[in-house]
Amino acid sequence: MSTYGITRREFLKAVGVGCACAVLGPRVRASAKEISLPNIIIIYADDLGYGDLSCYNSECAYKTPRLDRMAAEGIRFTDAHSPSTICSPSRYGLFSGQQIYRSTGAGGGAFEGPGGPSYLKPGTLTLGDMLRKKGYRTGVFGKWHVGLTWLDKNGKRLGGGFKNSLLIDYEKSTPLVDGPNARGFDESFVTPNCPTTDPLYIYIENGMVSVPASQRHKRSNLPNPGGKWRWDNDEGWMSPGYEFVKADLLFYEKTRRFITEHRKNSPEKPFFAVLSTQISHAPVLPAPEFNGATKAGPRGDFVWELDVLVGRVLDLVDELGIDEDTLILFNADNGAETMHVHWMRQDHDHDPAGRWRGMKRDAWEGGHRVPFIARWPSRIPKGQVSDQMTNTTDIFATLASVVGYKLGDDVATDSFDMLPAMLGIQDRTKSIRPHLLTQSFRGEFQIRQGKWKYLDHPGSGGNNYKRAPLKLYALAETAPGAPGQLYDLEKDPGETTNLYFTEQAKRRELKALLERLKSSGRSAPRNRTPIGIENIPRIKK
Repeated sequence: MSTYGITRREFLKAVGVGCACAVLGPRVRASAKEISLPNIIIIYADDLGYGDLSCYNSECAYKTPRLDRMAAEGIRFTDAHSPSTICSPSRYGLFSGQQIYRSTGAGGGAFEGPGGPSYLKPGTLTLGDMLRKKGYRTGVFGKWHVGLTWLDKNGKRLGGGFKNSLLIDYEKSTPLVDGPNARGFDESFVTPNCPTTDPLYIYIENGMVSVPASQRHKRSNLPNPGGKWRWDNDEGWMSPGYEFVKADLLFYEKTRRFITEHRKNSPEKPFFAVLSTQISHAPVLPAPEFNGATKAGPRGDFVWELDVLVGRVLDLVDELGIDEDTLILFNADNGAETMHVHWMRQDHDHDPAGRWRGMKRDAWEGGHRVPFIARWPSRIPKGQVSDQMTNTTDIFATLASVVGYKLGDDVATDSFDMLPAMLGIQDRTKSIRPHLLTQSFRGEFQIRQGKWKYLDHPGSGGNNYKRAPLKLYALAETAPGAPGQLYDLEKDPGETTNLYFTEQAKRRELKALLERLKSSGRSAPRNRTPIGIENIPRIKK
């Protein structure tokens, strides 16, 4: 198996019958009846920082009991990263297993209005495609936000921006040529952009728009209370009846219906569902039943709502009798929003960034170090905490390994198989990833190699720390004039001391490695061999 840190022979030996190491726990060889493919659910949070869950942050201003329990019953990664520090490029990374520059040649922005076309170009193998080829019924519900193609009455593709929203010809535009149903999903109910931030405010169900945007949304129409937490709710065109405050309850309900109907109609077939929430993206809009749920203000209540929805997913699979054989992954698309970090620090002594430097858009750790939790009761040993360096892009190769899909060298080119770490048989002194790429708001690159982190640019890569309120968090420049940054995260996790000039050999090494990975078209190993469900013994209960 071409996975860094463990060979296929070592893997099969580690999971062999009778293995009872302290981490892995007792294993039994599965019978033919027990080796059916697992159901898979991804819960993808929005703008959720490393410090926003109490299982990651002992000083959290509130508790997240269901996510804490999910982590305790599976594995929690402490060195997990989003591919980008903003929404759309990270979502491309989730669905493609690749960094955004594989699609654009550079960085990638977040779409507004009828922006597109999709970052997921024709011919790109998506998670949905891959799992559907293995017999899964696939569905995605919530925020899509990787770009869509919209046409005017003359059949001309519309660009982004709010004014173009009223120019959409829905008959010519739908079914969408690059919507979820054209990218590997059997069922979908999504919004084109951030559900409560960026018009176009419409619902797209299976590539169709039943209620076009015809009304002007005004921020004043949102119910009170809200105050400053209503920040970043852009006014623009919306469908009549579009839901802002209860959006995530709707997304969960669509996910629940997909799962329950599938189990009723095709219980012999596995399913793959993505619940893509808006929590905790701005504006902060917890549903009414969650107002006052915490003592940490509206954003605390918002994250509490997310925790409750995760709990409902866990309860659902338990009620359906499929808990043991359902793999649930929880991840986030980037760090917490700037004003959210500032207000939570000032008002509630809560740090969404979890003491890491930076926040959403920034190349520093707070911009892309995020929660990542996996739970699969019959296969993943509980109580694990892993410091394996990993990226959202790795979900692709990991799921391919679970289901036994052999990835070609031309697909998911930034995706590493993290299944050995999840199963608890990876040697913790060895890293599956020899390196890790991320991209900041402007598309600039960062590369990790062990404790070393090189930023191929000066400054944050995103936010302006010369202006209030972020000026409060600006650090003195320790290498004036340096065109890049180099940090030793082991000695300096806060990225306070730039070693660009003092560690020139390491900086040149990482710069050269970065350029090589960019020009080679891939950062993942070639000839990846999946483990396959038949080689993953069940945990003895």
